[in-house]
Amino acid sequence: MAISSISIAAGGVQRASHQLEVSAGRIARVGAQDVDVSSEMVNVLNARTDFKANAKAIEASRDMSKALLDILA
Repeated sequence: MAISSISIAAGGVQRASHQLEVSAGRIARVGAQDVDVSSEMVNVLNARTDFKANAKAIEASRDMSKALLDILA
């Protein structure tokens, strides 16, 4: 279970990172294209929140795995 939760959370981190890159690219082109900066900033904040939540899930899974190994040792 711990391994699957780590892989799920890692996928979430990758998705958040991708969303952040996409939004940052759009914000960088604000003068050249019609970009809704407020919408992109909301996307950036959502990506940050998603990244933090998935990082916490990875930490929790790591802690559970460590506790299990301590019990088994």
